[in-house]
Amino acid sequence: MELTPALEIGWLNGWILLCVLYLFLGVLVLSFPKDARVRLFKYDRSRWSIPHRIIFVMGKSLAFVYIIMIVFTPLKIGSVAFIPGIIIFTIGLALFTIALLNFKNTPLDQPVTRGIYGISRHPQILSLFILAFGICMAIGSWLALFLLIISPLFGRCRILEEEKACREQYGDLYRAYMKRVPRYFLIRTHMRREG
Repeated sequence: MELTPALEIGWLNGWILLCVLYLFLGVLVLSFPKDARVRLFKYDRSRWSIPHRIIFVMGKSLAFVYIIMIVFTPLKIGSVAFIPGIIIFTIGLALFTIALLNFKNTPLDQPVTRGIYGISRHPQILSLFILAFGICMAIGSWLALFLLIISPLFGRCRILEEEKACREQYGDLYRAYMKRVPRYFLIRTHMRREG
């Protein structure tokens, strides 16, 4: 692994792994009924405060830099970290696929609580983090890994707002789910200010 890899245009760059991710995402989402697709991508940000919006934009900017770095960084195919990186990427992709299928198969009038959502309230985000960690290893970049590690700081406001919207929409059913299932797999969070 190196701190700042040489960025270059090439056929064996990290963009290949991003294409695999977006191909899986596209095929899965196209198999969703229209109302499930709307539920997946519909997100009301109209009630966000100005600090929430600023943090969100900063997070998106950071993600853009991360993606540009991946696209233009060659895969480190001969390195020790490449194979573990591909394995971690594959595990993240499998978890992401399972989370999307759980989401698809949940009736629209209920919160998504079954399957992998039974061990994490945000398995899509968690699986994308795992997948991205694998990409960082496969391209051998400490800088990409650093960007990935600080990215949850910017995504937290969105997660909290999503949970607030779910509490408003599903009421006590979602509050009970929040008490039962940790936010990020094994990391328990408290219910202070959450309802």
